[in-house]
Amino acid sequence: MKVLISVDMEGISGVVHSVETNPDRYDYERGRALTTAEANAVIAGVLDAEPEAVVWVADAHGSFRNLLPEDLDRRAHLVRGRPRPLGMLAGLDEHTEAVLLVGYHARAGSGPAVLAHTMSDAILDVRVGGRSLGEIGLNAAMAGHLDAPVVLLSGDDTACAELSELVPSAVTVAVKQALGQAAAVALHPQEARERLRHAAADAITQRASIPPLTMAGPLEVEIDLYGPYMVDLAVLVPGVARVGGGRTVGFHAADVAEAYRLVQLLVQLATIKPG
Repeated sequence: MKVLISVDMEGISGVVHSVETNPDRYDYERGRALTTAEANAVIAGVLDAEPEAVVWVADAHGSFRNLLPEDLDRRAHLVRGRPRPLGMLAGLDEHTEAVLLVGYHARAGSGPAVLAHTMSDAILDVRVGGRSLGEIGLNAAMAGHLDAPVVLLSGDDTACAELSELVPSAVTVAVKQALGQAAAVALHPQEARERLRHAAADAITQRASIPPLTMAGPLEVEIDLYGPYMVDLAVLVPGVARVGGGRTVGFHAADVAEAYRLVQLLVQLATIKPG
């Protein structure tokens, strides 16, 4: 069987501030080490349950170059760098039988939640079929489009609740209790890793009873953007139009895969500063 582990940083135990997730800040190297160790714990748990599994790990934070390749479990295949197909889910295909989301955070507007956002600080909200989805929901829906269930998520308690609302039978591991955007009560990293290893094994064992998140097309998608100039750029994309006020754009998508790709593109356009 093929398993994909997507690894973000904001939901790692001990990480509470952007200095720990930003390559230009002083505490990033410690954040990288903590993230790699939690990824290894999940890899070990998957292989405890299915020793013959083929494990792919998608480095899914920021530049997608955060995990330390030399320290990652050598039994896994690492996908790193960007841009790339399917972004945070690079490596996902029709052969993938389970997806595990490690170190994930809650969607923009959630709270209390550590470092909550949706793909970029430029995005205030993404609604698919009228339902607000963050990275957890968007990635779970994209995986579900290829019939792969998200069987495990780790992060703070708010992130765990976000997945549980979408996929009640999925396994979640709260490695910290959020006190705010940059504060939490965290498990000791070693305790977090032990819980993650056991939970990953349980999730893989239970995978047949965890359904994929499916959203039938066609879909109406709306995105609230932080700045009006971001809307000016977004509407240059064919099929994207202004919706309502000056900060919202919308488009029609035939299915989740089309919606996912276009959301990724609009997120990138939103990072362009006006000339």
